Amino acid sequence: MGPKSRRSFGTMVVRYRWWIVAAWVVGAALVAPGAAHVEERLEVAASVQGSESERVQALIAKRFPGAFPSYAVVVITGSPSPRTVEGRELLTELRATVSALPVVSRTLSYLDAPDSAFVGSHGETYMVVGLAPHGHRIDEVVPILRGASSRLVSRHRANYPRLEFGWTGEVPLNYDLRKTSAADARDAERRVLPITTVLLVVAFGAIAAALLPVLAGVLAISLALGAAVVLTNFWPLSLLLQNVVVMLGLGLGIDYALLVVGRFREAMLDGMTKQEAARVAATRAGHTIALSGAAVAIAFAALLIVPVNEIRSIAVGGLVVIVVAALLATTLLPALLSMLGRHIDTARVRGLSRGTGSDGWRRWGRLVCAHPLAVLIVAGAPLGALAWQTTRLSTELPRGDWLPREMESSRALRTLSAMGTSGIVNALRVVIELPKGATWDTPAGWTAVRRAGEIIGQDRRVARVRSLPSVTGMVAPNFDVLSRFPASVREQMATSDGRLALIEVLPTEAAGVRGAGELVRDLRAMSGSLTELPGSKAEIGGLPALNVDYEASTIGHLRMVMLLVVLVTLASLFAGFRSALVAIKAVALNLFSVAVAFGAVVIVFQDGHGIGALGLHAALGGTFPAIPLIVFAVVFGLSMDYEVFLVARIAESKEMGLSDDDAIVEGLARTGGLISSAAAIMIVVFAAFTLGDFVLMKILGFALSVAVLVDATVMRLAVGPALLKLGGSWNWWPGKTYPLVRSLPNIQIHNSQGRLHGPSQSVS
Repeated sequence: MGPKSRRSFGTMVVRYRWWIVAAWVVGAALVAPGAAHVEERLEVAASVQGSESERVQALIAKRFPGAFPSYAVVVITGSPSPRTVEGRELLTELRATVSALPVVSRTLSYLDAPDSAFVGSHGETYMVVGLAPHGHRIDEVVPILRGASSRLVSRHRANYPRLEFGWTGEVPLNYDLRKTSAADARDAERRVLPITTVLLVVAFGAIAAALLPVLAGVLAISLALGAAVVLTNFWPLSLLLQNVVVMLGLGLGIDYALLVVGRFREAMLDGMTKQEAARVAATRAGHTIALSGAAVAIAFAALLIVPVNEIRSIAVGGLVVIVVAALLATTLLPALLSMLGRHIDTARVRGLSRGTGSDGWRRWGRLVCAHPLAVLIVAGAPLGALAWQTTRLSTELPRGDWLPREMESSRALRTLSAMGTSGIVNALRVVIELPKGATWDTPAGWTAVRRAGEIIGQDRRVARVRSLPSVTGMVAPNFDVLSRFPASVREQMATSDGRLALIEVLPTEAAGVRGAGELVRDLRAMSGSLTELPGSKAEIGGLPALNVDYEASTIGHLRMVMLLVVLVTLASLFAGFRSALVAIKAVALNLFSVAVAFGAVVIVFQDGHGIGALGLHAALGGTFPAIPLIVFAVVFGLSMDYEVFLVARIAESKEMGLSDDDAIVEGLARTGGLISSAAAIMIVVFAAFTLGDFVLMKILGFALSVAVLVDATVMRLAVGPALLKLGGSWNWWPGKTYPLVRSLPNIQIHNSQGRLHGPSQSVS
């Protein structure tokens, strides 16, 4: 967009301000109400498109009708042991109640197989419940199951006061985790808004001026969530989208509005009319916001290439809220400001100063320009040591009990662990495909399936293997014996055409989540030789396989995402600033900020230093596979905000005829306070998520808080200016001029000695 078109844009916003406000009111009325239903429309289940675990899940659902392709586990505590008459009667009633639900296919419990593994030392037991959604989303099944069991508990509360039915398994765990995540997002929003309002009042000195950015942030969240609900009609989206929208809606929405309102107030203080000031804000701030928003959007758009529904949902949420926040700041806010005029300073809490920048930041700018190498060493060395810790970053799932302790599914899982049977939740599903001419009921096929089960069972990470040969106990197929087995048993473990056999593998308690993942990788590596029958192959599914595929997909796409983001960002910055060195420096500092954030995560969460202050009791040893991708996208995009804010003002000052040193000093004086205020708001927003119960969001909130703190202080206000000083005139090669400045020629700028440049008006 050239200078004339930018000037025309600002003029149009002011001229058609009433139409713009009316359009936003209508749009909000149509879209925002959908935000209230966002949790009902967003999904909680994780999936990896095209992965082996997804293929196995689909194969079991289609070819093994009795094999529990999707299931939940209900854990019964506070009741008599199922070995007693009373216990069996209660278990029978539970089975009848659950089986009557339209979303349940069948059940498996002590009533079907009186195995000691079903009974704990205090009489606790569990039931495996096969799920058949029949038109329901899989996460909609959980409230139905819990509603039925709750009614049964109420009926028996008088006889068994401590009776509890706890649902767990992949589906209930996903449901509870995502609901906890959504609750954390709502709580974070409630915590942040009052603190943010206070920070804005301090920054602006007037309550009216502070409320506009808050309004912009809240409106950005409502509109983005409402738009996401509309998108669910065409594209299934994950509930994690809600967290990203709240984070960025508050952070970016308020930051962009802060920039626009700040520009407007400075222009008003320099004697402009309210329409002229609004035009200046729309033009100058609008260009800066466009560059900044493009950088953030590029980072999130790159996440769309990752075939994981949660990552793509985060990308969609980020893109939607960025577009909404940028449009609000560049259209609605200038339109409102052109109406408010000096009423923007209503309810002052302190006096107003002229928009000439901060003398304190000018002094700091002169210090940086006088000693750039010293500033680089003092500021960069400690951060370099922290960034080096990134080399130890582990992307595995955290070890230990990191699930929120109050979740029903995590309480039930701990009960299963105490019983030594939590492997039922973490089970592997091994599908054996036999070659042509060898079916499972032939000697060769039977031997192949039996041999595969024996090889798997010999692994120290395996507690139990269940297959047709192990259940029947036969070394070779005996049709007389097989005919006496219930058909449902055969349907669970073999297909009617004889080509496929299913082996269920329960990991040991000692193996845990990580051990189960390692087992998946090892079994996949020996897929062709597992049965010792040429032409056969094995595919591994189940929750551990999903975790492995999730990690492989996210980490496998990390380099591609990083390369794509870096290259496109370089191109967009070069187009915006007409400078190769500025673009390269900005990207390098962004990458450094990302590395520092990762280093802090390693020290706190992976190693456990200071982790108690964040509500956790021990080092996690891992940081989730999704963390590097999400942190990179968000930090890389948001860090560009401050780079654009600062360099744009330095370039404007340079264009007005100031020397390199004076331009840097003036840029710092004009933006140092803005960047500090914007960063403080961002840190408050992100830090609020560290107070929640969902560990992934806790890590994400911490990483982003550290990144913004470091980036907005050391990087942009010390390292960045020092590098600009060392770059000298090369900073502006090959563009030589900054075209934005020519869109408004009448500009007055204070140089480092306080003298004025330009004819009459100050536009900061």
